[in-house]
Amino acid sequence: MKKYSLTILISCLFFFSSFAQEGMWLLDQIGDLDLNKKGLEIDVSEIYNPDQPALYNAIVQLGGGTSSFVSAQGLMLTNHHVAYTALQRASTTETDYIANGFVAREYADEIQAPGYQARLLQEMKDVTDEVLSAGKGIDDATERDKKINQKIAAMTDKLEKKSEDIDAVVAAMYNGKQYFLFVYKVFKDIRIVYAPPVSIGEYGGDIDNWMWPRHTGDFSFMRVYVSPEGNGAEYNESNVPYKPKVWLKVAKDNLKPGDFTFIIGYPGYTTRYRTSNSAAWNLKYNYPYTIKNFGAIIDLMEKITKDDHEGQLKVAGLKKGLANTMKNYQGKVDGMKKTKFVQKKREFEAVFMNWVNSTPETKAKYENILTDITAQYDIILKTKDRDNVMGTLRGLSCAQLGVAGQVYLNVKEREKPKKEQRPGFSEKTIERAIENMEYAYMRYYEPVDKAMFERSLNKVNKLPQGQRIEPLEYIFTSKSMSIHDFVNDAFETSRLDDPEYVISLYELSSKELEALNDPFINMIAALYPMMEESNLIYEEFAANVTDLRKQYIDALYEWKGSGLYPDANGTIRFTSGPVKGYSPANAVWYRPFTSLAGVLEKDTGEEPFDAPEKLIKLYENKDFGSYMDPELKDVPIAFLHQCDITGGNSGSPVLNAKGELIGCAFDGNYEAMISDWQYDAVLQRTISVDIRYVMFVTEKFGNASFVLEEMGAIR
Repeated sequence: MKKYSLTILISCLFFFSSFAQEGMWLLDQIGDLDLNKKGLEIDVSEIYNPDQPALYNAIVQLGGGTSSFVSAQGLMLTNHHVAYTALQRASTTETDYIANGFVAREYADEIQAPGYQARLLQEMKDVTDEVLSAGKGIDDATERDKKINQKIAAMTDKLEKKSEDIDAVVAAMYNGKQYFLFVYKVFKDIRIVYAPPVSIGEYGGDIDNWMWPRHTGDFSFMRVYVSPEGNGAEYNESNVPYKPKVWLKVAKDNLKPGDFTFIIGYPGYTTRYRTSNSAAWNLKYNYPYTIKNFGAIIDLMEKITKDDHEGQLKVAGLKKGLANTMKNYQGKVDGMKKTKFVQKKREFEAVFMNWVNSTPETKAKYENILTDITAQYDIILKTKDRDNVMGTLRGLSCAQLGVAGQVYLNVKEREKPKKEQRPGFSEKTIERAIENMEYAYMRYYEPVDKAMFERSLNKVNKLPQGQRIEPLEYIFTSKSMSIHDFVNDAFETSRLDDPEYVISLYELSSKELEALNDPFINMIAALYPMMEESNLIYEEFAANVTDLRKQYIDALYEWKGSGLYPDANGTIRFTSGPVKGYSPANAVWYRPFTSLAGVLEKDTGEEPFDAPEKLIKLYENKDFGSYMDPELKDVPIAFLHQCDITGGNSGSPVLNAKGELIGCAFDGNYEAMISDWQYDAVLQRTISVDIRYVMFVTEKFGNASFVLEEMGAIR
């Protein structure tokens, strides 16, 4: 065994470590974490208690992020970048709430956040036995997976039929070793209360994204409304602010290095139990393709919307999302290469296989796990290029092709015999698609959509033999029309730029849709057999590889015992750790706090370092109010701490040892971008905006002290 094998073993078996800050734990696991010995000053039952109100009752899943109730009137604190799409959708060239910010001084002034929904957890329970019973005795992984999904759909449908504002989800933990039911109350009327301008909320832009030191006031306030009866209803002027049973209180003590912190939120997805094969696939194929593809789309959007304010507003949300993912993936690539991550994974797996082969019993059970996983990836490797381009065509070309696919595929699914429909499909699926139709057009800007569509078709046409998308060859073999001409003709003749017309198409059959001779529907209809075939391949891949990953986790349990936390999967989690800086390189130490002075140091007067004049004056006049930190002699902006988070945690409240609000999580650090794959206690940090900066900007810059009064947070 090489000298560094022990290090490899320790780093790869992160889930058996003693680091208090490691892990995105299920709420019912936190009683085993000895939190009071690590600095927590309240009882764990005050954080989570299924039988009485606790802090988790204040945590809300908001879109793709997290928020928290901070008043008795349904006021929520979240990130500016979580509220960003709402600001973009509500903006016009005259208002531009992204550039100018927004403040509502009365309830009546609060504006709708189009398309936003919030979910508040009502119940969580282990339903493993009930779910797995559906697949008992079935050896074929795909068929077993289908039966399990049908069972899950039946369970959730039964609960959702009880109320219009209930959403039920059964989530798999440890790749299907355990299943939890989560029941949520759904709120569909979300309104914007206060958001600072982007020059505060996104100060530093993509340059500073994922970086430290950070000087971003990444926060916004929104409010949840319900019907007068308390139901989660659609937007209506008669709706009233929701009254939560728990809301967070702002800390009165100043935060210091070493202080205990914890986060409750909704992290997206991690892959810490994946094998080297999955890591290598992402490093070699997935990440590089996505980085290159997204970069080209961003360049295209910037070129077309240069000096075009309306166009810039329309594509702002998409551009921001692509840039964020692109930089995140680049960080993962850099981190994997720098740490030789795949190599270390393989060396760890060699140690694992030594254990597997150590007894006849373990060898019989686990000998082929790793090679079987590799075989599954070999299957999807055959059509990798085609599938990448197909994904771009359907998801990142134009709104018309996207809605054509949505309508046609849902109608085809409705026409299937019920037992052949995909699990979870029902008329409610179509109802939701219709409800959300208008949002598909809120980023629609014809010059950009046309260019993206033409780009996608050119990518299709460049596919090599053996990877061709044969059903679309009619576009490229036409002697009368170039790709450019086809795009122009499609946009001129299609009526799919009209949301009301698109909604009416759900009343038709697939044959009637095809008879419309719409160019976008024609494309989807031609692609349908290939998409169905591809879906079957990926369904089999998902079922087989998930089953193998579950066996792999079973082996790890048997080898090293229990004590694992499940990978993040969009469900509510807990993490904790102290305020602490870090060393990104030799002889470099990053302190854990930034302050207002750093904003002026970075200020160039041009985006993304264009600090507002009023903010500069507040600093120059030392008009800090009661928000100055006694050690910094300045207003703190952001801080570092050792909590373990990932995408989806954006907007999560950060609480101190007393369970009081001290900040709002918004990022991780670039040096630890492979944290979705492996935790690193030395490098990994959460970056959070300090609640003192939130209050300072709200009161001193935004003249919105009424928000703080509602929170009971005036100092």
